[in-house]
Amino acid sequence: MKTSTATGKIVIHSILFVFVLYFTLPLYVMVVTSFKSFSEVMETSIVAPPVNWTFEAWIKAWSGACSGQVCAGIKPYFTETLSIVFPALFLVILLGSMTGYIMAQWRSKLGDIIFTTLIMGSFIPLQLFLLPIAVTLRELGLFGETIGLILVHTVYGVPLTTMLYRNYYVCLPNELIKAALMDGAGFFKMFFAIVVPLSSGITIVAVILVFTGIYNDYMFALVFGEPTNKPIMAAVNSIVNNIKGVTEYNVNMAVVLLSSLPTLIVYMVAGKFFVRGLTQGAIKG
Repeated sequence: MKTSTATGKIVIHSILFVFVLYFTLPLYVMVVTSFKSFSEVMETSIVAPPVNWTFEAWIKAWSGACSGQVCAGIKPYFTETLSIVFPALFLVILLGSMTGYIMAQWRSKLGDIIFTTLIMGSFIPLQLFLLPIAVTLRELGLFGETIGLILVHTVYGVPLTTMLYRNYYVCLPNELIKAALMDGAGFFKMFFAIVVPLSSGITIVAVILVFTGIYNDYMFALVFGEPTNKPIMAAVNSIVNNIKGVTEYNVNMAVVLLSSLPTLIVYMVAGKFFVRGLTQGAIKG
């Protein structure tokens, strides 16, 4: 019996090890290639570690890689992306949490219909929204502007955060709300003084999901972004697929790795809180 159990564990761990290799090998190739010189990339195997480690590709990726006719690296596009991410993230969390709280307290058939309609809208493929959004932004004079992309991400992100917060708030103790009402607290005071402090777990979940969604956005960035000042994912695609000159694979790898660092850092810092927030939401029903 013990022999059979030991054999089963060996088989399972062997299979898991193969999967780990399968998923980490591309990352390994990207990392080692980014630290090679261009001549070394062309002369050695893609899986061979660098003979001479160098940061030249990383420096060029940050401040010298070409996107179209502009050779400024990803630095300006990184800055543009952050100028979109943080305002949109703040608005999505604020509006989604308030809307979710209203939906949780609005216990009626009409409230359920509105909530269901709102959630259904978030599952419609975003490609169907491109033309209406383009027309709206054009009429508002915001097409190609940073504030236009902030508005688009805010509108598209609110249904998701509304669903998260509504499902979290629906089982909050009603005694707290009733006590605040008896003390004369208004909506905003009750929300910010009582509800928000109880929402740290689900807020971390919402922040990670929204931040990742906005930062990694390609479709909206490509369609509504200014060609000379586009968000980072559209810029990365432009740099990697640039047909000007020789394709520098080491620089392309460094560009991709640099562009992925913010989301990687967010998950490394807040990953355990993400799981905890999801667990709290599950317990609360």
